[in-house]
Amino acid sequence: MYIYNVTINIENSVHDTWLDWMKAEHIPAMLATRKFTKALMTKVQIEEEMGGTTYSVQYHTDSKATLEKYYKEDADKLRAQGKAFEGKFVAFRTELEVIYEQ
Repeated sequence: MYIYNVTINIENSVHDTWLDWMKAEHIPAMLATRKFTKALMTKVQIEEEMGGTTYSVQYHTDSKATLEKYYKEDADKLRAQGKAFEGKFVAFRTELEVIYEQ
């Protein structure tokens, strides 16, 4: 299993609107690609010097190949849907391979 992790720091000025959008639109759209089996959104409990609020969203997928298919077929379109928040957030993405789960 793979996890596609997106860590986002969102400015307080758009926080509530962004959070509603993530829960009602973006995360459901990610799952609608059928490339991810579940999503987990968590709030990072460390305050950043830059301000804002930081979240980690973990999208679970079955393989690296499926994740690559997401990049090729869906990533650009789904990232573009966040244009309303452009300049109000910073994000970085990581890929995690699950080695062991109990």
